[in-house]
Amino acid sequence: MSRELPDPRLDDLHFLTVAEVADVMRVSRMTVYRLVHAGELPAVRFGRSFRVPESAVRRAIEPTLGGSESDGTFFIR
Repeated sequence: MSRELPDPRLDDLHFLTVAEVADVMRVSRMTVYRLVHAGELPAVRFGRSFRVPESAVRRAIEPTLGGSESDGTFFIR
C-alpha cells in the first residue's frame, strides 16, 4: 500500500469559526455572517457551519493597522 504525501500547501491552511473571527475582529457573530454572505470575507461551508481561512481574516484586518480608505482599508458598517 502506498500513501500519498500530504499537500505541503495544506500545512499552512488554518480555519477559524465564526465565533473566533468575531472575537478577533471585536464584532458580533452576526456581523461576520453578514460579511461572509456579502462576499467581503471568504468562507467555506461545512454542513451548516462556516469556517473562515485565517489568512482571509489577516488580510481583512491588516489594512486597518494604519491604512486609509484610499488604500483599501476594510471598513465594517
